[in-house]
Amino acid sequence: MAHLFRTLHARFDASPLRGVFTPRKPRNPVLRVLLGLVGVAILSLLLVVGLVVGAAMVSFGLLRAAFRRRPASARGDVLDAEYRVVDKPGQPILR
Repeated sequence: MAHLFRTLHARFDASPLRGVFTPRKPRNPVLRVLLGLVGVAILSLLLVVGLVVGAAMVSFGLLRAAFRRRPASARGDVLDAEYRVVDKPGQPILR
């Protein structure tokens, strides 16, 4: 099986296709530095945008929780009642 793979692999040369998918660095050192700085700038921009969006989401949630109306029980409109537990048929009684 390994012999078959080696012979098929030797007959198919993928070097022209390999060049399409490999990133190539420019040979000019100034251009290399410039492209490196562009990459760092893009990464820092994405980081800042992510932090701003995250902070906006957290602050929106805190403001919404602060200005939300309180439930009826917190305002004093509580109904007082008496309750009794009803046993289910077929269940053991725990008292």
